[in-house]
Amino acid sequence: VSSRFVSSVLPPGSEDLKGNEVETIINFKNALGIDDPDAAAMHMEIGRRIFRQRLETGDRDGDVEQRRAFQKLVYVSSLVFGQASSFLLPWKRVFKVTDSQVEISIRDNAQRLYASKLKSVGRDIDAEQLVNLRESQLSYKLSDELAEDLFRNHTRKLIEGNISVALDILKTRTKAATGLKQVVEEIDVILAFNDKLISLKNHADADRFARGVGPVSVLGGEYASDRKMDDLKLLYRVYVTDALSGGQMEDSKVASLNQLKNIFGLGKRESEAITLEVTSKVYRKRLSQAVSGGDLEVADSKAAFLQNLCEELHFDPLKAKEIHEEIYRQKLQQCIADGELSEANVKSLLRLRVMLCIPEQTIEAAHADICGGLFEKVVKDAIASGIDGYDMDVRKAVRKAAHGLKLSREAAMSIASKAVRKIFVTYVKRARSSDNRTESAKELKKMIAFNSLVVTELVADIKGESSDIKPEEAVKVEEKKQVDEDDEWDEEEWESLESLKKVKPGEELDAKIGKPGQSEITLKDDLPLRERTDLYKTYLLYCLTGEVTRIPFGAQITTKKDDSEFVFLSQLGNILGLTVKEIVDVHRGLAEQAFRQQAEVILADGQLTKARVEQLDEVQKQVGLPAEYAQKVIKNITTTKMAAALETAVARGRLNLKQIRELKEANVEIDSMISEKLRENLFKKTIDEIFSSGTGEFDEVEVYEKIPADLNINVDKAKGVVHELARSRLSNSLIQAVALLRQRNRAGVVSALNDMLASDKAVPAEPMTWEVPEELSDLFTIYMRSDPAPEKLSRLQYLLGLSDSTAAALRDVKDQVLSVGAEEEEFAF
Repeated sequence: VSSRFVSSVLPPGSEDLKGNEVETIINFKNALGIDDPDAAAMHMEIGRRIFRQRLETGDRDGDVEQRRAFQKLVYVSSLVFGQASSFLLPWKRVFKVTDSQVEISIRDNAQRLYASKLKSVGRDIDAEQLVNLRESQLSYKLSDELAEDLFRNHTRKLIEGNISVALDILKTRTKAATGLKQVVEEIDVILAFNDKLISLKNHADADRFARGVGPVSVLGGEYASDRKMDDLKLLYRVYVTDALSGGQMEDSKVASLNQLKNIFGLGKRESEAITLEVTSKVYRKRLSQAVSGGDLEVADSKAAFLQNLCEELHFDPLKAKEIHEEIYRQKLQQCIADGELSEANVKSLLRLRVMLCIPEQTIEAAHADICGGLFEKVVKDAIASGIDGYDMDVRKAVRKAAHGLKLSREAAMSIASKAVRKIFVTYVKRARSSDNRTESAKELKKMIAFNSLVVTELVADIKGESSDIKPEEAVKVEEKKQVDEDDEWDEEEWESLESLKKVKPGEELDAKIGKPGQSEITLKDDLPLRERTDLYKTYLLYCLTGEVTRIPFGAQITTKKDDSEFVFLSQLGNILGLTVKEIVDVHRGLAEQAFRQQAEVILADGQLTKARVEQLDEVQKQVGLPAEYAQKVIKNITTTKMAAALETAVARGRLNLKQIRELKEANVEIDSMISEKLRENLFKKTIDEIFSSGTGEFDEVEVYEKIPADLNINVDKAKGVVHELARSRLSNSLIQAVALLRQRNRAGVVSALNDMLASDKAVPAEPMTWEVPEELSDLFTIYMRSDPAPEKLSRLQYLLGLSDSTAAALRDVKDQVLSVGAEEEEFAF
């Protein structure tokens, strides 16, 4: 009977638990007085019955239904017996189920019960409902994490219902205002529900409430996809529009919009973009009303009026400034529709600028952009007309644009300069890519003609001047410039250099030029100096050599040019933006190059004779190179060749210290002609000669000061070299002296011992040892017979390690025959 009752209480496999099953079974068990073990046995029996039915069921649906029935039994049984269920209900042992399967059964049924409980929760939720939900969750043995997820899903579905209704209204409505009002009402319901949940989260008894109470969000639901995000943005835009419908934005609406942004999961950039778009339209509308109604014009402070308008709309003043600039630019474009600004237009723009508080810098930028763009088109059309097409109609168009658009002269010239310099650069590129100098010069000549016939006229039209007659102000400026430039010209240079004389500014050149070309627009900032001087040099060579025409069989014909080409050269210098000094340097450099080529041949061996000097003077006059530069070239050539000769002499050992000193006395710069390494090698060789001279002399002042100074080498480095050589010479000198002793070479022995004493002066040594002491005595005796200075003999005694008694004994027998060997030695000598 008990088993049948429990089975009847549990709903069929396809139905969910109702939530009262546990209480009903516990009451029934207590009423019958059945203890827990017996009751548990009945639950296990019910499980066996369900398990048998599952095995007997053949179809898949029946198997699923019996599995759900078994899971409900496991869940209800665990709640009925509480903590004792794991001991009383051996599901794993009897039915071979795992711990995880038991946990899943409990979890899934607890979720279903809690989800069923949540169905009663609406937007009017209160604290009592939340407490009941918490108690139910604990009784259902549902984890806080799952309970929180279920609660948030439930609240999200509630707002999704409002969102769906709002979107349906929005997508099906007519343009009637009632439709938008209903949409806003649905959003207000969402915001009110969100506010209630936030207040409940901050409630004093929030610890007793169901888990998951807090702000709502569409994240994780059907409106969280990118496809639905556009719909949410649409609703957000409607709410922003409604918030601004009264012409201002209330603080409460700002807070609501921030909450709505979070609920919809909109990013800061997305929400701000929507708000900016809507607010900008409202700002424009209110600004237009203020202007047309006269409120802005009569306001004591236009800036304060506009600032107040921004504050009412919660609008960024920087964005408002951008709108002001856009309005001004639109007005400006309307005013210049016919290609010029009338006085009425200028006044209208000034009035608009004052009312909108637009800075002067912004106004200038707008005019430079819009008016400048229109003027740039006119300039480009004028330039494109070419040398033959720059007629009166083109000139009128330029003058009208330059003065009618109210551009400053600086702005107009800047625009024209940019367009002209592009054409100049095109000519330069063609000149550089030409096959030979003649073709390059022809391209440069085209540029010069373009400058004279088009650019000069263009500049005059922009300034409103005549290109034929200079205004008095321009004449004064030109005269001042001429005076300043004259100061830079070296009279000797331009008088001696014929090519330079022909391009020197003055009345003679002005007479040849006739109509001067403009010099304000140049390539100074477009090309590096090296490239500009190369171009000038190319045309200068063309002026000097003439046009070269190649004919068959490799021959060529040179056509000499007259001085008129130098007129174009002068204009080219202006176009390239070369200063007087830079032009002089090119002419002088070319003359110097020509002089050097011939001087190299004359001074092939580096020797400068009287006949060669006369020959070089004649060449200097021919090329027109000033004397001082000619002397520099001659000195450079002779110095270079002398340096090569000196380097070779040092390397081959044909140059000694005495010759170096003679050269220095003759003012020859040894440092620049002989490398440091070779000078160091010469020093080392000189010191080695001192240590091997056989004199025994070592002058510290000479070695450590004079010789390094003559060779200009580092003193400390020189001392290191001396010490290294001295140490090496000390041991080698003794070995050499003994060898010479054995060869019975008395003079050689004395010389070797002197070398040892010289090395000892440089690096004082300790007494030396030798395996045959008698030979050391013989060395001392031989040196003693050479009548050396007493201090040298004393120092040698110390170095050879001879005692005073031994030295005295050797002195006593100085005039006697030392031994048979000595007699034979004397006989041999």
